[in-house]
Amino acid sequence: MNLRSLLSSVLIGAVASSRSMTPMASIAAARLAGRRTPGQLVLLDHPVVKYGALAMGAGELLGDKMKSAPDRTVFLGLLARVMSAGIAGAALAPQGRERAGAAAAVGTAVPLAYATLAARKQAMSRIGQTRSGLIEDALVVAAGIAVVALSMKPRRS
Repeated sequence: MNLRSLLSSVLIGAVASSRSMTPMASIAAARLAGRRTPGQLVLLDHPVVKYGALAMGAGELLGDKMKSAPDRTVFLGLLARVMSAGIAGAALAPQGRERAGAAAAVGTAVPLAYATLAARKQAMSRIGQTRSGLIEDALVVAAGIAVVALSMKPRRS
């Protein structure tokens, strides 16, 4: 296997850099639609975790617009990105390469969180917190859906 086989993991790590819960929510939605991940994913097969990931994804999109929302680079924000990117990166990696997929996703999410925060702050100064957040949401959610949709397979019959 080459590095290209981990492209989905790297891309979902990029998604996690901006919205920590979007990778998990995107995979949970795809699992509910009957899709399966290339890598092993036991965690999101539990209904509480699956629906919880969807709820947390939606909650994050709403909470990000609040003035009191912390920066994505605070400790808990980075921890959420590490966990979400790791789980999603492993799930989207080829079977047997889950650890490499998790590492690739985390290795992308953490440093890119600083770059996406800088871009968001610049956008906030130009168009405000809510508008910049809605634009970022649209881009990141679309990217998460696209990465997951292109990476997952139909459920076996």
